[in-house]
Amino acid sequence: MPKYVIEREVPGVDKLEGRDRKAAALQSLRALKDIGTDIQWVHSYVSENRTHCVYVAENEDLIHDHAKRSGFPVTRIFKVDYILEPVSGE
Repeated sequence: MPKYVIEREVPGVDKLEGRDRKAAALQSLRALKDIGTDIQWVHSYVSENRTHCVYVAENEDLIHDHAKRSGFPVTRIFKVDYILEPVSGE
């Protein structure tokens, strides 16, 4: 399945702590469960008022569906062509 990086503008997301972080993750997981197995959340990087989320999905439509169901907006979607990492240079 293709891999995507989703940029989301989420004001205050970098200030979430404990229970609120867990609630946000559960909100996303519930939406994923409703959609089915054609989309998976790998992890997210959180920075000032935004997240960059890594997903594996059959297509971009599923990412937009997840955004609608979860309430976490999509600012931009980037399809990953390949992963370049330190071992690539060996």
